[in-house]
Amino acid sequence: MPALLSIKGMTHFFGGLKAVSNFSYDIPEGVIYGLIGPNGSGKTTTFNLITGIYSPTEGKVFFKDKDITRAKPYKIVQSGIARTFQNLRIFSSLTALDNIKIAKHFGSKSGLATSVLRLPSFMNEEKAIKKQSLELLDLMHLSHRAKESAKNLPYGELRRLEIARALATNPKLLLLDEPAAGMNPKEVEELMGLITRIRKEFSVTVFLIEHHMQVVMGICEYIKVIDFGETIAEGIPEAVAKDPRVLEAYLGKRGA
Repeated sequence: MPALLSIKGMTHFFGGLKAVSNFSYDIPEGVIYGLIGPNGSGKTTTFNLITGIYSPTEGKVFFKDKDITRAKPYKIVQSGIARTFQNLRIFSSLTALDNIKIAKHFGSKSGLATSVLRLPSFMNEEKAIKKQSLELLDLMHLSHRAKESAKNLPYGELRRLEIARALATNPKLLLLDEPAAGMNPKEVEELMGLITRIRKEFSVTVFLIEHHMQVVMGICEYIKVIDFGETIAEGIPEAVAKDPRVLEAYLGKRGA
């Protein structure tokens, strides 16, 4: 299958430290791919390189066959890539609904004049944005939180809110950085079903970082494992789980 996201030999240094080394990955459209590895292995740095927060020292990143290696983060969002963060980046003083509406406005067609004058085109677009934002909250089982300040939401609900906000930008590729972090077993189970549903209903490709092996092995179709910035294994979940290099990275010893 042709690649939606193609990473070619991506390497990145922080000073003299090689955080990511010769990372290459082709992700076809419509799949759920996983990136795993011990803490400090370079996973979030990889996401930061894809989304323009950092520029790689070496290598290229292509999205839909377009070179986005040194594109600005907002341009990457406009191209169709959205992400969540390991450390939540929610507007805590705003309501759950307003958090989504802000993201929906990113693709707004109304200009300054139509907004100030509140012309019919602006009002119609505002109604559509509110409707679509409420639909996203409903998808995430957060409808009852629409008018509540985000700072009052439990951690698991904040995670779902951040996913909803990412979806509000209408991405073709959704990057999830540890979406199950801090969730209880019931929430993790619900998250797995949610990600699978999102992939189908939004026709979105999912690339996720996750330490929770139940999530990775349960929904990912292909997994890449990195350690100290280097790829040590990749393949289908069943093969990766038995790879001695993976067992050594996680357990500190060779597997049987």
